[in-house]
Amino acid sequence: MFSGSIPALATPFRGGAFDEAAFRRLVDWQIANGSAALVPCGTTGEASTLSNAEHHRVIEVCIEQAAGRVPVIAGCGSNDTRNAALHMTFAKKAGAAAGLCVAPYYNRPSQRGLIAHFSYLAENCELPIVLYNVPARTVTDILDDTVVELVRKYPDKIIAIKDASGDLSRVADHRMGIGREFCQLSGNDELWLPHAAAGGRGCISVTANVAPKLCAEFHAAIAANELKKARELNDRLFPLHYAMFSDASPAPVKYALSRVHDWIEPEVRLPLVECSDEAKRAVDEALVSAGVLEG
Repeated sequence: MFSGSIPALATPFRGGAFDEAAFRRLVDWQIANGSAALVPCGTTGEASTLSNAEHHRVIEVCIEQAAGRVPVIAGCGSNDTRNAALHMTFAKKAGAAAGLCVAPYYNRPSQRGLIAHFSYLAENCELPIVLYNVPARTVTDILDDTVVELVRKYPDKIIAIKDASGDLSRVADHRMGIGREFCQLSGNDELWLPHAAAGGRGCISVTANVAPKLCAEFHAAIAANELKKARELNDRLFPLHYAMFSDASPAPVKYALSRVHDWIEPEVRLPLVECSDEAKRAVDEALVSAGVLEG
């Protein structure tokens, strides 16, 4: 169902509130520059500091502005299963193609708990699920056997995984356990190329926020098996991948967006703060290196 360069969209703020006008412009810019799908309210979208009303409004605006041009994978994760189901139900009614559901954070559920959590969502919500495994943030790791069990149990509901474990062997493990057609998306920009070589379909990307055209061209080169071009583009993008995490994310990507567009503020919500001067220098240098900004 999904492939290509898929930005995990930042949520613009202005004066502490959701900047809807800027977000609409961001959605249009992303689509015009080749993004294959959009993910609002993920980690990069600061979903953990959005109220439920804000969370749902961001999803609604994204779907409304995309207007069917690309699919929207709505961030629906929560460490409260019932709240995740609430997000899933809303996103389905709003017109999302799928819900991105992260492993519950802070609670540290067992693998049995993860199976119960995702089983509840699969059985009680109509929206297809994209699993999101990012143990560096959640502490909990959705192990390969758990992924395989869930997909085999709900093949029509659990349709993809965004894997940010950093373990490339999992691509083959999932292919062996589930099948080659299961949609695997990288959750790490810097591993996009080797993840694709192992069988991945694309990347839910932070970098694509600020370099959507370059990321779309990169994926197109991979898909066409133009490895020389893909490596060249990867070299251009690599400093930007690291710069996006030169301070607590998404502060660097929001600063980068403010450098690319004068209609986006670098504002983040507490407990995050704007990125350091050192991080800003890293972002500026990487934007120039990638050719996104002139030196």
